[in-house]
Amino acid sequence: MAQQAMASMQLRAINIGLVPEPVAGSVGLVGMPNWMWVDAPTDNTWGPITRSASAAGYTVTATAKVSQVNWDMGDGQVVPCGAGTAYQDSFGRQSSPTCGHTYTRQGSYTVRATSHWVITWSGIGQSGTITMDLTDSVPVTIGEAQVLKQ
Repeated sequence: MAQQAMASMQLRAINIGLVPEPVAGSVGLVGMPNWMWVDAPTDNTWGPITRSASAAGYTVTATAKVSQVNWDMGDGQVVPCGAGTAYQDSFGRQSSPTCGHTYTRQGSYTVRATSHWVITWSGIGQSGTITMDLTDSVPVTIGEAQVLKQ
């Protein structure tokens, strides 16, 4: 029944918030801070979310929430974070106070954000914990600026 309660949650990976934005034509720069965050979190992308399942007069209740997001930046670095801080233009070139990364080489990378879900359940005189990892990914392009002196 815990699995049934969990299935009714329709858990998903986070919505990826990232600067530079993962859209065509957007290019980040080597040495410039990148910001990562959970964009527009919902019950089934961040939690907590609680659902119950019943059968034959018994009920099991489960609650799920993301405990951590691991950001595989595509360059060999993995950055563990919480929800992060959404970037705003007024922040300029400063580093994220909660979840960031700086590339040291130009290139095209695939950024993978893995949500680590922890689901606790109880009912019928028992309880337990189930973990689940869900991943989404986006492409990011990092370029290098060259300054020419005359």
